[in-house]
Amino acid sequence: MTLWILLGLIVVPILISAAQLALKERPHWSTASHVSTGQAPDPALTPEPVVQVYAARTWGLRGSVAVHTWVTSKRANADHYDRYEIIGWYLYRGNTALVRGPGRPDAMWFSNYPDLLVDLRGDGVESIIDKVEAAVDAYPYASAYRTWPGPNSNTFTVFVGRQVPELGVYLPPTAVGKDYLANGALMGPAPSGTR
Repeated sequence: MTLWILLGLIVVPILISAAQLALKERPHWSTASHVSTGQAPDPALTPEPVVQVYAARTWGLRGSVAVHTWVTSKRANADHYDRYEIIGWYLYRGNTALVRGPGRPDAMWFSNYPDLLVDLRGDGVESIIDKVEAAVDAYPYASAYRTWPGPNSNTFTVFVGRQVPELGVYLPPTAVGKDYLANGALMGPAPSGTR
């Protein structure tokens, strides 16, 4: 009986989602879209500081069970956003997996529309950006990547969230790797700042 419940509640929905993705006509990864989705305010029209966190389904069949997450920020009166994320295949080029620098905050992730998880603006956000940048600098797995159990992009976003509880980051259940704790810890605070 327990096996049938497990199959019905977990395995069957995953298989259905994977089948839907497999049957959907999708571009090749090299031609997939990374266009802005218009969720982030235009920096030219937004003098206030902004911090946002996004999640989008991953490329291919993995997208049926997993998302990729990233953090973005724009300082007061800045003309661009900085984007912070882990991209595993960068390691194959001899680089770090940690990618940081100017970028589209709300870009599609290989043709997958991102969900806006955190949107902070205005007073007090400049100091949150300082803390985000310090957390990015302190991330201990910049030269490592493993899809499961981590460390991966979701491990990174949760690490930043734990270092900066003001973000109130809450990742969806599909954020595989979010439970991978830094330095082999067995327990840690929730990245949302709740208990």
